Amino acid sequence: MVRTRFAPSPTGYLHIGGARTALFSWAFARRMGGEFVLRIEDTDLERSTQASVQAILDGMAWLGLDWDEGPYYQMQRLERYRAVVDDLLEAGHAYYCYASKEELEALRETQKARGEKPRYDGRWRPEPGKTLPTPPAGVTPVIRFRTPRDGEVTFHDMIKGPITVANAELDDLVIMRGDGVPTYNFGVVVDDWDMRISHVIRGDDHVNNTPRQINILKALGAPIPTYAHVPMILGQDGERLSKRHGAVSVLQYRDEGYLPEALLNYLARLGWSHGDDEKFDVEQFVAWFDVTHVSHSAARFDMAKLTWLNQQYIKEADDARLAELVRPFLAAQGITAADDDRLAALVGLVKERVSTLAELADALHIYHHQTLPDDGEVRAKLVAAAVPAFESLRAALAEIAWEAPALGALIKETAQAHGLKMGQIGMPLRLVLFGTAQTPAIDQTLALLGRAETLRRFDAAWPRVRAALE
Repeated sequence: MVRTRFAPSPTGYLHIGGARTALFSWAFARRMGGEFVLRIEDTDLERSTQASVQAILDGMAWLGLDWDEGPYYQMQRLERYRAVVDDLLEAGHAYYCYASKEELEALRETQKARGEKPRYDGRWRPEPGKTLPTPPAGVTPVIRFRTPRDGEVTFHDMIKGPITVANAELDDLVIMRGDGVPTYNFGVVVDDWDMRISHVIRGDDHVNNTPRQINILKALGAPIPTYAHVPMILGQDGERLSKRHGAVSVLQYRDEGYLPEALLNYLARLGWSHGDDEKFDVEQFVAWFDVTHVSHSAARFDMAKLTWLNQQYIKEADDARLAELVRPFLAAQGITAADDDRLAALVGLVKERVSTLAELADALHIYHHQTLPDDGEVRAKLVAAAVPAFESLRAALAEIAWEAPALGALIKETAQAHGLKMGQIGMPLRLVLFGTAQTPAIDQTLALLGRAETLRRFDAAWPRVRAALE
């Protein structure tokens, strides 16, 4: 069975790169009828936090990337790692190293001064005929893996193709720290083995770790997964993705008003494509997804494209759903919209004009709070000759059947009766009622605003409008 995993370190939020890796791993498992495992690699004790764990879980849940097993936590598996280390020690594949940090730092400096690649020199590595130093008193050793000196490691990357690394290029890495906590390269090997991971899909910053992990798996007699290393994501300027490019928590995109389906769609297109298709739902993505079609080159994150895609999803989204999603954004503006049906109708009226839920809340603000018009804009939009028409319109609005077709007809008839163009009535009317000349169709807008609120606003603004024209 195909089994993939997503194994973030909880030292920060779930960012764009991690979310894409999770999406590709999840989609491959779903496409192949397999299972997707979530694992939290929390052995970095200084930087790992419970808040980061929760941010990762919340981000995955918001995106809809459900897991079949987990989350597993490495710090709950320490006994297992120690048992495997004991097996490696007994088999001669690992050994204790008592070199101090000061010794290793001096070794690195000497190697760099010679122009050599810094690496551990094997001073505590057991060899036939070699006499090891006496372990120094009071020093807690680390445990190193005994990397083969000869031969090479070759693996076929599903994205990059065949990769070969000579063992002579690899030194003896630390697999267990002095405090009994495994290092990354050892913990991930034991986890992938125990969790029966068949395919490892991860960022290409791990390519150099893969030969080391394969050597450990071979020493354990464990099956070797198939690897796929996904190229990194860059900013539009070609630099490594950072916060200024949009490399923020996926939950920040939620808080800024992006829809999860839009972000998933965009992440799917970062380094993978299906012809010229730009917009597709997650079910279609799973049906199309093939790891071998992931690009070999780095992807570029384009905030404008993400925002455009989000706009398309908002346009197509169900009005009632959008109404519920926009409520927190309205609440942040001090607005409580009690009428579900009216809010959904208002959403349907304005959603084609916005790109995010935050913009949607801004567009809805005018229907919940009146902003009095600017005097200068009144003088620019309303001619003095239209004053009698507005006073006539005010009287008629108190009596007319409150329906969009009747309201539209009334505005048109009023304009004609006073020798005015529709724009000389419609645009200033928007200004009087909403403080802006830009709103959706005035007949539908008035119908949803309601008779009582329309008249209240008219009466509140009209004295100011008259004064601005005098």
